[in-house]
Amino acid sequence: MKDVHILLVEDNEGDIVLTQEVFESSGLENPISIARDGEEALDYIYQRNNFANAERPDLILLDINIPKINGKEVLGIIKNDENLKTIPVIMLTTSSADDDILDSYRNHANCFITKPMSFEGFSDAVSEIKNFWFSRATLVSKK
Repeated sequence: MKDVHILLVEDNEGDIVLTQEVFESSGLENPISIARDGEEALDYIYQRNNFANAERPDLILLDINIPKINGKEVLGIIKNDENLKTIPVIMLTTSSADDDILDSYRNHANCFITKPMSFEGFSDAVSEIKNFWFSRATLVSKK
């Protein structure tokens, strides 16, 4: 398994715990950092304020409906920055609205996944993320 650092941008504590549990139960031991709103996510990614020593994420799981700066705005900022746009961003959200899907892909999201409502469905979705992004895909090497 590749050493991939994940940034989970999620404000729902239940979804944070569930995501961590699913990754752990599937054998993923990679570090997962948490940002609970869009402002905190950008601070983390840009290594500023309380995150000056944060490790650059290799993969970002980004919810759309987060406080302060919404996920679509965070995505746009990341994908318009030459130094960040190579980081894959997976929109992992409860939304299945056509506008959210279209806006996400227009802003160069690498993937859009609507969170399944059941634990089993959510577990399967996270396992598929793990299998593709950690076993199949080739990510940009850290500099």
